Amino acid sequence: MTLLPFEEEMMPKELPAPEDYSGVRKYKLRKLKESGKDPFMNVRFDRTHRIGEILSSFQELSGKTISTAGRIVALRQHGKAVFANILDETGKIQIFANIDSLGEDNFKLIKDLDLGDIIGVSGEPFLTKTGEKTIKLNYFVLLTKSLEPLPEKWHGLKDIELRYRYRYLDLIMNETVRKRFRLRSKIIVEMRRFFDSRGFMEVETNILEPIAGGATANPFITYYDALDTDFYLRIATELRHKRLIVGGYEKVYEIGRVFRNEGLSTKHNPEFTMLELYWAYVDYTDIMKLVEELISHICQTCLETFVLEKESAKMSDTKESEMDISQSKPAIDKVEESGEELIPQYKIDLTPPYPKVEFDDLLLKYTNVRLEEIPDKISVIKKLKELNIEFNDAHPYEKLLDELWKEAVEPNLLQPIFVINYPIALSPLAKRIPERPLFTYRFELYIDGMEIANAFSELNDPIDQRFRMQEQIAHAVEGYRELDEDFLRALEIGMPPTGGLGIGIDRLIMLLTGQSSIREVMLFPQLKKV
Repeated sequence: MTLLPFEEEMMPKELPAPEDYSGVRKYKLRKLKESGKDPFMNVRFDRTHRIGEILSSFQELSGKTISTAGRIVALRQHGKAVFANILDETGKIQIFANIDSLGEDNFKLIKDLDLGDIIGVSGEPFLTKTGEKTIKLNYFVLLTKSLEPLPEKWHGLKDIELRYRYRYLDLIMNETVRKRFRLRSKIIVEMRRFFDSRGFMEVETNILEPIAGGATANPFITYYDALDTDFYLRIATELRHKRLIVGGYEKVYEIGRVFRNEGLSTKHNPEFTMLELYWAYVDYTDIMKLVEELISHICQTCLETFVLEKESAKMSDTKESEMDISQSKPAIDKVEESGEELIPQYKIDLTPPYPKVEFDDLLLKYTNVRLEEIPDKISVIKKLKELNIEFNDAHPYEKLLDELWKEAVEPNLLQPIFVINYPIALSPLAKRIPERPLFTYRFELYIDGMEIANAFSELNDPIDQRFRMQEQIAHAVEGYRELDEDFLRALEIGMPPTGGLGIGIDRLIMLLTGQSSIREVMLFPQLKKV
């Protein structure tokens, strides 16, 4: 077979030194192509079974010829016999080949395979003397030649940034990670099933917005050529959903990405998955019940338990480093143990009902002040200094109050708890409590020191809403804040009393899968460019 000019240039003509792992594999590919066995020309392979199906029905398949395919993740040669393990999405199984079953030419080919190669095989299932389920091959075909080796000792890798940066390797080598992301998918499916069964309609709203609104966060800014103006990636879906409630829909929800141009941490990623839901003619107490029912549903259908075992480190952001995937052994030994103190093992019981505690009472318990004692920027700065909490004195009062809450109170809220009746300064879209002008009908559900859910009895008074948005803009440091006149016009048309809910799905899945970092539950978390 004649090689194309670029193939002649990119694949070595002579066998490279053994330590040139990539070069050796490219040389093998060259020899295959020259002999007319180009693995990349295969467009399909017909499987009778996936590996998981073979393992679960092994006894019934005895004596039958079956076909399957997968990636080689272990390879052992013993004279005139070859053993390998192949992996697909459903499991891993051992294969066995010898010169008698394959013939001399094909046996030479299988002996020349490498870890990471993807093959299709046919043969009969049998049990080895040690009882291992195995397929004895009578045929195989190389479907994809792996030109970069799999890393060795992957389970010993200490630098978690490498696993995030090369997630495809992490998924190949780590069954636990593969199962975690399958569970994530199942949880989201069950969330949709839960809301659909209760009459909610799933909607899709704009990702590009002309005005940044719906939450107090910095947006990502882009440029819309056709409209010759700046647009923003949405930071929430709230204002669009409320327009739908005004339009006559009574139960809507959306699961999708939102974008906030803020910090990276173990609990924050600049793009994340959010559930938002709006329900007409109910208040935040109805939403509390809905949240308890949702978590119960997930525990029953996905976890089969309400009790979570927790043992986590006081995590800090791990310094990014690099892994040279041209080497079969990454720089594992260079990475030292973090030395972080472990929090003792504890349990979280998700069995409802969850207690309801006033924001102001928790503020008093953990900071020794009530909200009325820190009504302005000067007083809240004094309390932050007293508690040795770092802050930026350029931030407005509401931002500093939020920082006080997050640093002094949140870490103590391990068991499920509804924190109710938030300050109006932190809740520009929630109804105020008439007899308590500093507070609103808002709750947040905290579990394991994290905000999991946020809900309001939604503000539907257009005059009050305009005033609060104007106040918010006046106090904002950023220059992109502006009134959403169309949203205010929708409220003036009239929105019924409504309960609204937001759940950070990534944090919920962190909780349910026992992870201490949000990046462990995102397939491709945001990392610095290398």
